[in-house]
Amino acid sequence: MTVIAWDGKTLAADKRATSGGGIARTVTKICRGAAGELIAMTGDWDTAAEMREWFRAGADPEKFPAKAREDKATLIVITAERIDTYGCGPYPMPIENEQVAFGSGRDFAEAAMFLGHGAAEGVRVACHFQTDCGNGIDTLRFE
Repeated sequence: MTVIAWDGKTLAADKRATSGGGIARTVTKICRGAAGELIAMTGDWDTAAEMREWFRAGADPEKFPAKAREDKATLIVITAERIDTYGCGPYPMPIENEQVAFGSGRDFAEAAMFLGHGAAEGVRVACHFQTDCGNGIDTLRFE
């Protein structure tokens, strides 16, 4: 499972990935896009990775991954102007909140940010309380 948090300046994500409740692996769930946008993935890894590569290839609605239609993953794209999320379709849902979190640990992360902490601390708090989050924290900011 996952926790991803954005505080308006920093994108943070835990590094835990599990498959069928088995052994936890360590992965990176956030990256930069070709235009400098920040990209995060949550949900089914294979589907989310396919969505990430679809976005990197230009996000042509006609080429949206068929597996993504099953609504098992979310792709989050953050630019200096906006936050867009892609779920089971090729058209984004714009998020208007300044601070936002995603994944199974989102409530803990959002509560921490509401109390004045940044995204990385929000992810750390979520990792403490949400047992399917952990294995470290990655962060990205706009350059």
